[in-house]
Amino acid sequence: MEHRPEIDPLPGADWRDRFEAAIPNADIRPLEAARQMLDHPPLWVSRLMVLRNQIVKRLGLRPVAMVAGARAGGFPVIEDGPNRAVLGFDDRHLDFRIVVDIVRSNHGGVLCVTTLVKRNNLLGYIYLAAVSPFHRRIVPVTMAAVGRDPHRVL
Repeated sequence: MEHRPEIDPLPGADWRDRFEAAIPNADIRPLEAARQMLDHPPLWVSRLMVLRNQIVKRLGLRPVAMVAGARAGGFPVIEDGPNRAVLGFDDRHLDFRIVVDIVRSNHGGVLCVTTLVKRNNLLGYIYLAAVSPFHRRIVPVTMAAVGRDPHRVL
């Protein structure tokens, strides 16, 4: 299913991926879907985030605290709308956004999770190369909390 956003949540992004999953409850708001995916990840994902935070702290980068509130999974909420939520922040090595879209139809809906990254320097390229293999496994696992058959489409 092709879905093109009206507004680019991260102009200048030079890396992106996208996963989709069928959802039985098309009435769910995107931010609620994001919280269901990110606030209580599998134990192995939580442990990877702890390890990530220990490493990036030594590099002077921002850690991500896996807590709820005005956040989802520790990521600040930038936009909260009826069809889209945008999470993310800017750091010195890269800027990123997690875009959660709900595409509704008469037969249910589709949960779309797009990650956008704008690498700012060499450290951003190195960091993304190191985390990409994990990212591609983590996203569909967390999406399974909300949808069925999560799969990469971009």
